[in-house]
Amino acid sequence: MQDDNEYSGRDSSFQTENVAELIELYFRKGWTDGLPVIPPSTNSVEAMLKAAGLKGNDPIAEVRDRNVFLTPDKVAINAVMAGCRPEYMPVVITAVKCLCHPDFGYHGIAASTGGASVVIIVNGPIARKIGINFGENLFGPGIRSNLTIGRALRLLMINTIHTSPGILDRSTFGSPGKISFCFAENEELCKWDPLHVERGFQLNESTTTLFAAEDIIQIYNQLARTPEPLLIGVADAMANMGSMNIIGQQQVVVVFGGEHAAILTKNGWPKARIRNFIFEHAKRNVADLKTAGRIAGKVNPGDKDIYRHAVRQPEDIILMCAGGSVGSFSACLLGWGSFKATRSVTLPIHMP
Repeated sequence: MQDDNEYSGRDSSFQTENVAELIELYFRKGWTDGLPVIPPSTNSVEAMLKAAGLKGNDPIAEVRDRNVFLTPDKVAINAVMAGCRPEYMPVVITAVKCLCHPDFGYHGIAASTGGASVVIIVNGPIARKIGINFGENLFGPGIRSNLTIGRALRLLMINTIHTSPGILDRSTFGSPGKISFCFAENEELCKWDPLHVERGFQLNESTTTLFAAEDIIQIYNQLARTPEPLLIGVADAMANMGSMNIIGQQQVVVVFGGEHAAILTKNGWPKARIRNFIFEHAKRNVADLKTAGRIAGKVNPGDKDIYRHAVRQPEDIILMCAGGSVGSFSACLLGWGSFKATRSVTLPIHMP
């Protein structure tokens, strides 16, 4: 897209009719995600670069499987198109670096028929500074920073890495999360170390974590007053027969809403105990997996006593608190692919 040098009107003084024409041009060129985009101008792109403290042509990351080098100007153009404000740019830049990290495994995520969503999780002071939602309607509409940051990454995938639907993006169903999926952890809701601190960063540092998600399962439990029945429901969601996790054993993100978080906090359960409990219950026996066609072969004597867990180890369960304070809900973000194909990546956000 950027090679055509048609992304802007050369300056920021657009007339309304010119903007409308440019929006239609972008649709014809295939430069959108199916929604209208904001046509970038020289001034708007430069504002993005300034906010990140970067110059346009300095490579910041490489998608090795695609032989594509990403530069700040390409990121800035797509951030403008997505509707980002300049102050969001450091988060977007870090998300791009996570996307290109070898552990994330971009090629499989982008081209699979499984339709993975690229989830952006933000930690640290920047989340509050730029207003990233960590509360009510966590995964839904209404908050500009959440939706435009996630959208900027997807537009970059389409326009610069050429991951367009029907071409390199071969999802059978896809997901609304493939348009945008970004949220922040509510670091004050639970008495745990937040995700970025668990991963070796300081509490006052800001980070971006990327996770490849198969889907969201909302977990409802209005009657639980202790952790055990609540977490059995979480485990069952993780180990459902149709999930990728029960075979691929990739990571899972579990997000506890306010009421469920209060149950865990009140009963004094630390993350390690929660992980161990979920791990022990998130499993299926081999006989059931063979009967369901998830494992090849005939059911053998003893298969009912052999179990496969939804993840390889408790540490592969990523725990956090976020979402509304009212409502007996939590959420499970199932992983895409397999533990060999992708791992979540956390990197620091550098402020200029």
